[in-house]
Amino acid sequence: MKPFLHYLALSILATQALADVRLPAIFSDNLVLQQGKPVTVWGFAAADEDVTVRFAGQTQVTRADLDGKWRISLDPMTANAQPQELSVSGKNTVTLKNLLIGEVWVCSGQSNMQWTVSQSGNAEQEIAGANAPQIRMFTVERATGMTPATDVKGSWKEANPANVGNFSAVAYFYGRHLHQVLKVPVGLINTSWGGTRVEAWTSRESLEERPCAAQMLSDWDGISQSWDATAEAAKFEASKTAWQAEAKKISEENAKLPADQKKKTPQAPRPPDDPNKTPHHPAVLFNAMVAPLIPYAIQGAIWYQGESNQKRAFQYQELLPNMINDWRTRWNDPFSFYIVQLASFGNGQPITKEPGIPDTWAELQEAQYLTAITLPKVGLAVTNDIGEEKNIHPKNKQEVGRRLALLALAKDYGRADTVFSGPMFKNALIEGSQVRIQFDHVGTGLKARDGGELKHFQIVGKDKKWVWAQAKIENNEVLVSSPEVPNPVGVRYAWAAWPEGANLINAEGLPAGCFRTDEFIPTTLGVISPFQELQKAQVK
Repeated sequence: MKPFLHYLALSILATQALADVRLPAIFSDNLVLQQGKPVTVWGFAAADEDVTVRFAGQTQVTRADLDGKWRISLDPMTANAQPQELSVSGKNTVTLKNLLIGEVWVCSGQSNMQWTVSQSGNAEQEIAGANAPQIRMFTVERATGMTPATDVKGSWKEANPANVGNFSAVAYFYGRHLHQVLKVPVGLINTSWGGTRVEAWTSRESLEERPCAAQMLSDWDGISQSWDATAEAAKFEASKTAWQAEAKKISEENAKLPADQKKKTPQAPRPPDDPNKTPHHPAVLFNAMVAPLIPYAIQGAIWYQGESNQKRAFQYQELLPNMINDWRTRWNDPFSFYIVQLASFGNGQPITKEPGIPDTWAELQEAQYLTAITLPKVGLAVTNDIGEEKNIHPKNKQEVGRRLALLALAKDYGRADTVFSGPMFKNALIEGSQVRIQFDHVGTGLKARDGGELKHFQIVGKDKKWVWAQAKIENNEVLVSSPEVPNPVGVRYAWAAWPEGANLINAEGLPAGCFRTDEFIPTTLGVISPFQELQKAQVK
């Protein structure tokens, strides 16, 4: 074949391939479609091509626009555990098989959401016992993007021993509990990435509307504009060469030195992060790992993130609600959103027995609590009692998933008799030398987990000198006092990354989260950019 004709044939084949009707990855075999809501199906075809979608007795016809994009909406359907097929026809036909109708949830955050079943407690037994073909799991492959993408990489899989081990543990245990109670199919979309920040999961447009994000965006833009890939690569190679020389020298010296005098081998230098590709850049995870999922019909989202924002906890009071509102706006759905409050953790700090120590971890937990009580259809799963002092990834993900499911069962699925929260701070009344703390969600009564005295309450007067306090339960309220503080102005409970001994629960066994009643300035006020965090650390 002559070169020109060969090129022409290839061009025709490429054009035909582009003209084929196709669906984004979120529409694949084994998926679950949301019951009770209109279900949007969308995809790609040739410009101006007629497209027909058939599913569950419905037929919808549309036409691709000039960019080759099309969209239809299926009428709301009831849950159905019988596998069905969905077909999309244009110049070609695509058929999806083994589809169910039930409840769909997006599961997002950083490493504690990413943490897999194989990494959780009792992993071997959990994986072996995973026989739930009506639970379907989709993991979004990690990616970044400076502009919104149109697709992700991933596929739906049934929950079985071959697939469960590598799926998000919190998401799986959450979905399992819902499925066991509701007896309907459950679809779980895991889009998470360890170590990431809330601003990376938020659209650039919504961040630009928040004054608190202006400096952060400006800092990132400045770094991106000054980034020189060639120069950075040269710096890395020079650093690597120096490291190799030092490592060789130490290796030769260690051959002659006693073992207890050996020098530590230097760590290999890391390549510099391209600011336009790092997962920490604002909006890049929203663009690549959330935007392509919209408008897939969902019931709601669960969220386990915040560890990486703790140094900017006060700013998080604005960033987290902003992200939730951003997602809801773009989905055009005020769906439910349930937050895992950070579990207790030593946070790399020595455990102090002194009251009144500033704590960014507690301030981040407070930001999560404030989000939950401020926004509609937002709930908080408190996990202060199941953290691990020296492990930021506590293994008891089963209980995290169960507590999230309690929120959904009570708020989304009409299980009004479900106690879904531990005691939640409501109000504080100063009565002479004591402070009376009132709570929501006392269940059938307040109690101490170990049956002893309440612990980890502290109290303060106008001198701002915190002391440990006595606390007792009276009529499902807690009275807090100390002879050292005759005129109290504030109380704090479990205000520490590792609140050792904090034991206030309700009779149903759900714990109270940390709280404070004082109005003192938080330590993270004014820290509004991750680059300020770095500067602060260097000063120390």
